[in-house]
Amino acid sequence: MNYQEVTKYLFEQTANYERQGTDGYKVGLGNMMALDEHLGHPHQQFRSIHVAGTNGKGSVSHSLASQLQFCGYKVGLYTSPHLVDFRERIRVNGEPVNEEYVVKFVEDNRELLASLKPSFFEITTAMAFQYFAEQDIDIAIVEVGLGGRLDSTNIITPILSIITNVSPDHTQLLGNTIEEIAREKAGIMKKGVPCIIGESTAETRAVFDDVAKDTGTSLIYADDKVVIESATPLENGKGMHYRTIHGMEFDGELLGNFQKKNTNTVLYALFELMNLGYLCNCEIPENISRIQQEMTHAFMNISKLTGLQGRWQTVRENPTVVCDTGHNIGAWEYLSQQLAQVECHEMHIVFGILQDKDIYNIMQKLPKNAKYYWTKGTSKRAFPEASLKIFGEQFSLHGECYPHAKEAYEAALANAESDDFIFVGGSCYVVADFLKTYH
Repeated sequence: MNYQEVTKYLFEQTANYERQGTDGYKVGLGNMMALDEHLGHPHQQFRSIHVAGTNGKGSVSHSLASQLQFCGYKVGLYTSPHLVDFRERIRVNGEPVNEEYVVKFVEDNRELLASLKPSFFEITTAMAFQYFAEQDIDIAIVEVGLGGRLDSTNIITPILSIITNVSPDHTQLLGNTIEEIAREKAGIMKKGVPCIIGESTAETRAVFDDVAKDTGTSLIYADDKVVIESATPLENGKGMHYRTIHGMEFDGELLGNFQKKNTNTVLYALFELMNLGYLCNCEIPENISRIQQEMTHAFMNISKLTGLQGRWQTVRENPTVVCDTGHNIGAWEYLSQQLAQVECHEMHIVFGILQDKDIYNIMQKLPKNAKYYWTKGTSKRAFPEASLKIFGEQFSLHGECYPHAKEAYEAALANAESDDFIFVGGSCYVVADFLKTYH
């Protein structure tokens, strides 16, 4: 088998939540534990940090990886979904796993895969853990795929757990209330392993406190004492300038109102790693200006060091074109604010969404002073573009339909003047299809 044949097998011949929805979700850790035992428990051969949450997992995971890499660690990064190439999911110091390894892993384990019939995500998680072990990494940043308690990644015992936030998403699997969803995410808590909570509410805090008491986990609430005092866009528009309550200042490349809270969570994680005796490879001098320079270097080079894409990512100028993978109501609480702050002559929005999202409430967040290009991503779960147009009319959102993101974007670009703004989003699949036009 070659790489194309292997990825086709993984995408089409295995149970796949991203492709099938709930029909592709395998409940329980039985398959994962069997795969792990067959491979010799590779996750026990490296330290790890486990990151869960409804939104911000990707930004926090990549930001931490960037800081650790800059400090001299060999860092594995496991995230999902990918946008352009499957190999994006598994990286070491920013370099994707090579095609040959993906092929070899599937071929070497084909007999077991045929008998176990694990899901796409179970296979990918096992592949990542074995690759990290063979690459002799120092530490892995492991992003939860869905939920936490029953997620395939939850066989690890990390040195630090992080839950960024909780908002309604995947309710058909995780529960219909915030408390139920929070309990699923709290399932990553382990005895003796500190857990940072990025954002909390009275409802989620009660759940987290309860689970932490049962598991013997020490909790650190990053929103109890916010370290980031201010976050303002850089003059060139290519990042944010942060100032902490301690007077430290640094720059970061990730844009978006939501990055202030994500960065606050990352700083708490870095503080806790220092308390645990890590980051010792960072030869941090006493001179605070040097510390600020080093933090800026790591935060300003997240995309370069880790390969992050799709977080308020500017892909061109004149007209400005931005894409973002935010796809649930929690993300759109911030994205709607961000779009409202955009200064332009006219706004064009290429938009598609999945059927299992809170379409009604997300539609209410979309700006009314924009032209819409209704579309869908490459997913069987995509909401039909014709239905989106009908739905949008109810919210005074007017536009035309396009069967694919590429056509929708090309139409928006053809209609846009140099001082206009084009946004592409609503679904990871729409952003993925869009970004493929640039590769």
